[in-house]
Amino acid sequence: MPALTIKNIPDDLYARLKEAAQAHHRSLNSEILYCVERTLGSHKIDVSEHLTVARALRAKTASNPLTDDELNAAKNKGRP
Repeated sequence: MPALTIKNIPDDLYARLKEAAQAHHRSLNSEILYCVERTLGSHKIDVSEHLTVARALRAKTASNPLTDDELNAAKNKGRP
């Protein structure tokens, strides 16, 4: 497996990476790999899974439809 050396990491970035690694119970190396994989898009979105979740949410709220007046009243509640 290839190795990579990262040089000249700003102190604040290094500190944030180290904090994130500790928070996620990962090594610094594993946290960096996680960040790189997430950033480069190796995680593919499962469209059918998202549609299933959306349809389930729609089914939950179908029995309690809101009118435009109710939505506007909720948005404006507490506003001057």
